[in-house]
This record gives sequence, structure tokens and C-alpha cells, in this order.
Amino acid sequence: MISFAITVFLSAFLLFQIQPIIAKMILPWFGGSSSVWSTCLVFFQAGLLLGYLYVHLLHEWLSPRRQNVVHCALLLLSLATLPVIPDDALKGAAFASPTLNVLLVLASAVGMPYVLLSTTGPLMQAWYARSFASLMPYRLYALSNLASMLALLSYPLLVEPYLVDREQALIWSGAYVLFVVACFASTWQSWKGVSGERERTAAATATDPRPAVGECLIWVGLAMTASLLLLALTRHLTQDVAPVPFLWVLPLSIYLLSFILCFDAPRYYYRPGFLLALPLAFVAIDRVLDGAGMPVPMLVSVLSVSLFVICMVCHGELVRRRPPVRHLTLFYLMLSIGGALGGSFVGLVAPALFNAYFELPIGLFLCALLVVIVLWRELRPLWRGLVVAALVAYTCRLTAISIGYVEDYRRVLRNFYGQLRVAEVNEPPLGIRRSIVHGRINHGEQFIGEAHRREPTAYYCRQSGIGQLLQSLADGPPLHIGIVGLGTGTLAAYGRRGDEMRIYEINEQVLELARQDFSYLADSAARIVPVLGDGRLMLEADPDQNFDVLVVDAFSGDSIPTHLLTIEAIRTYLRQMKPDGVLAVHITNRYLDLRPVLAGAARHFGMKALAVELDPDDDDRFCRHSLWVLLARPERAEALRRSLDNAGKLAPRPGFALWTDGFSNLIGILK
Repeated sequence: MISFAITVFLSAFLLFQIQPIIAKMILPWFGGSSSVWSTCLVFFQAGLLLGYLYVHLLHEWLSPRRQNVVHCALLLLSLATLPVIPDDALKGAAFASPTLNVLLVLASAVGMPYVLLSTTGPLMQAWYARSFASLMPYRLYALSNLASMLALLSYPLLVEPYLVDREQALIWSGAYVLFVVACFASTWQSWKGVSGERERTAAATATDPRPAVGECLIWVGLAMTASLLLLALTRHLTQDVAPVPFLWVLPLSIYLLSFILCFDAPRYYYRPGFLLALPLAFVAIDRVLDGAGMPVPMLVSVLSVSLFVICMVCHGELVRRRPPVRHLTLFYLMLSIGGALGGSFVGLVAPALFNAYFELPIGLFLCALLVVIVLWRELRPLWRGLVVAALVAYTCRLTAISIGYVEDYRRVLRNFYGQLRVAEVNEPPLGIRRSIVHGRINHGEQFIGEAHRREPTAYYCRQSGIGQLLQSLADGPPLHIGIVGLGTGTLAAYGRRGDEMRIYEINEQVLELARQDFSYLADSAARIVPVLGDGRLMLEADPDQNFDVLVVDAFSGDSIPTHLLTIEAIRTYLRQMKPDGVLAVHITNRYLDLRPVLAGAARHFGMKALAVELDPDDDDRFCRHSLWVLLARPERAEALRRSLDNAGKLAPRPGFALWTDGFSNLIGILK
């Protein structure tokens, strides 16, 4: 048992430790979008499905010792794919088809080791059950989920803060070699454990009736629902807060915790209690979807507890319906099919099919429906009527929420980079105010009437840090301005005749909206040069631009992607600027305090950082709260400090570690 337990534990730990490692490594290649993690999860679940299918076919078609030989041969082949470091040559094609390219990068970097790791849990359980005629293998599954959860939780707490990405990948590759050695030891135990008598015992268990198709569909449905809601709720967190590893691994850890509790000891699934808690979880999620403002700790807690209740119900019902050990591999195959279907629906189908985030209401409806189906035979006629009435009422509520996603918006668009909505509000006497909303975050606005259409607004108004900076340069020679992140194109309002504004934007739908629904670009006196692609990668590829001002204003949800704030990124910005140029970074954020990041970077490059925070009056229609950081050479920074309102020196935080492409830690800057 010890040999099998060590192999299962190590494989599961590595299986889930590689997920945040590799996802964080490729996140900058795709603009820091929260969709990168959703697409990664699709790949991971597809890898699990392929691994479980391999185990099921191996278990059904080959004798135990032939299984040993085939699996050991594949393990040896997988060593040739190490180390698990993505090839930089794949960066170039990232934007042609980002979803497909995420999958291709993952397949080339970790494909074979990941699939073989995914086979270990069910394969070791099948070998253990066949060799030793024991009913213990289901507890090995709980052990594997415990290892998975430990791997995920240890990453943001013990791995990410202390090791750069490349070191993480190299250490993981070394640990994979140890796993192969452990797996060979377990294979040898299985080889010795097989005897004619035991094989006859195993054959005798084949008389257990094969599960019905309807039962298999229920297994698939329960697993799919839990997976679908895991990804949908994770997307909600990472888009509206930040696409960071901690918010990736927390929901996935909760998902795995429910597996551990349900499979290790079914008594942990206290059915009456969790079934009563399920409607409360639906109500809590409803409050979040309804736009109730919550501090980030409360928001994370509400969604986490709700996800835990939903996963406990889905996985608890799965355990109640698990088959005899003879059909163990079929059971796990159905679970992996359900997980892959749920992940694919959120990560692949929904962005292509829907223009809004309808997958979360759909997942909640499926969860409620499946619970009704599972309980139907146990309910008395009166309760059946009440349950159906409750399901109909909840369906109507979810339909109303879904309609609210698109109702009363001028435009609603969606692609890999998220959902964009164009909203309009009449604000007398100024008239119609039109804005772009990404998720729940306002990414720019404009008054449409002729009297105010050229007036910069929101985070870019004349009193903001960037507004004051550009106005202070208005009496000088023509400017060459670089802008990373377009939004509505508000900064074009500051453009003068002779100025050139080179604007980098990763999402072509944003450029489409800025041209068709807003007029800042068309009205600007400056020459506007749009460049499609990730701002940092495009700046790295561009010839020297000699910008007078370079503005970094690219947001994914409520946060600037981390790869735009590293030392390497800022070095690229400075290379594209004049020696006396100013780097202006927009860091307005509800949840993260990015000032230490930029203060540390300024000191690293021998520059000074100024923070310009604007907190306008409630009756100010043109300005929103904003925080800008301006980086410049010391003498230039001092002159700016004297000429700008509310400009204060930004001192580095003692002991704060600089962000690099290989290291960034967002837990240390949570507000």
C-alpha cells in the first residue's frame, strides 16, 4: 500500500503543481487575459480525459503484466520531453487564434508528462484492486485529491513568492524524474502481486452488472456541472479582481477538497445539510450576479463557500452512486468526460457562441435540475410539486439575470479577451454619456453631444494625472506619444496638430468600438496610428520610437496585466522613450495597490516616481477617481512635482521584491 500511496501522492502533486506554473509562464504571451486560465483548464481536463481513457482501455484490453510493460515504456519516452519550459518561438503566432495557440503551447511544453501523470491515480487503483483484491482503491483517489489540493495551495504561498518561473519549471522536471522512479517501483509491486489465483478472483468480479447508460449519464452530468461552475466562478473572480494564481488555485482547491471529503469518507457528505444549504448558495451567487458591491475578501468568501456547497452536492451524489470496483475505470472515465465537457463549454464553446457570460446561469440551472433528477424517486408527490415549482421560479430568475447581461446596452461583444458592452445613460443637462464596460469595469466614456464630445472624461479628465501631464506639454513642440491600451480613445482628445499618437491595443473589438461608437479618434487633431497586438510585444519588436510620453493603460478587468509592470517591461518602455521622456502608468484599482511595484522599478532604473491621485467631488460629471504614477529622471520628476496638482513623491517600500518576468507576487499588494 505504501508504494502505491507514494506514487499516487507524488503524481497528483506534480499534476496540479504544473498547472499554475505553466499557466503563469504563458500568461504574458496572451495579453494577461483571464481567459488564459480558463483555456488552460480546458487543456488540463482534456489531458485528464485522455489519461483516464488510456487507463480504461489498458485495463479492459491488456493483461496486468502487459499493462506494466506498456506504461513503463511510455514513462521512459516522456523523460525525453523534459524540461517543461514553453518554446519562446511560439510567441509570434499568439494573436492569430489565441485559444488554439494556448492549447498548442501547452501540448508542446507539458503534453506527454501531464497525460501520464493523469493516468497514475486510476491506474494505480486498478492495479491495486486487481493485485490485492482490496476495496481500498477509492481511498487512494481521496489521497490523490489531497495531494492535488496541497500542490495548488502551496504554489501561491511557498513557490511563487520565492522562486522565479524558470526555476519552478526546472525543479518540477527534476521531481517528475523521481515520480517515474516511484512509478517503476509500484509497477514492480504490481508485477509481483499478479498470480493466476488473483487473476481468477479478478475475473470473478466481472460478473458485476455493467452500469446502465442512464446511470453513466448522471455521472457525466454531475461531474460536468461541478466543472462548469468551477470555471465560470473562477472567470468571474479573475476578471473582476485580477488574473492572478491565487484566484486560480483557490476555487480549484475547493473543488478538489470536495472530492477528498466525499471519496475518503462519504459520511462527510451530510446529505440533508448540504441539500438545504444549496438554495442558500444559489441566493448568495445571485447577490453577486445582481451587482451587489462587496469588498474583495467578502466577494471571494461568498463565491468560495457557494462553490464548496455546490461541489459537495455534485461529488457527494457521485460517491453515493459509485459502482463496484470492477467498473472503477469506467466510473473515472465518465467523471473525466463530464469534467472535460464542463471545461470545454466555458473555455471554448461559450466565447464562440455567446456574446455574454451566459455559462454561469446555465451552470446554476443544470445544478438545480440534476439535483431534482437525482432526488425524484425519493420524493413524495407533494414534495415533487413543490420542487418543480421552485425549479421553475429559479429558472425564471436565471433567465432575468441572463437578459440583464445584454438588455439596454447599445452593443454587446465577446471574444477571447472578454465581454465588452457599450452602455448609454442620459445625464441632463450634459446629454447622453456613452461608456465601454469590460465585465463590470468602466474602461472609458464620452458625452456624445456636440458641446462636450471633445472633452476628456473619467480617469483621463483634465484634473487627472495624465490630463495634467499632457496639458503641461501643450505649449511646446509637437509630441510623439505612445499609448498601451485604447479603451474609448479618450487620450486622443489631448492630441494637437503635428502630434502623433501611436496606440497599441490587443483586442480588435476595442478598436472597432472606439471607431464606430465613440468619436475621440476621429475628432483628434493628432495623427493616430493604431497597432494591434500586445503592447509590450509590439514595443519590443518596434524600431526606436523616441516617445516624449509613453502611457501604460492596458487593463484586463480591474487590473493591469502583471507582465506590463515587470523590470523587463519597463526597460522596454524606457528604450522607446527620449532620455527626458515621461512614463505614465495608470494603476487605479479597487483591490491591488501597485504603487510599491512602480516605486521599486523607478529606484532600480535611477528614476523618480510621482503619484497623482484624483478624488473628484460627487457632482463632477467628467472625472472619476484615478491614480497615475509618473516615472522620469530625477530633475524632470522634480519639475513635474512642482507643476502638477496633488503630485507626491513615491517612496519604495522597504523589503519589497522587484517584479520580473520570472517573479511577481500579488498577495503582497492586496489592499
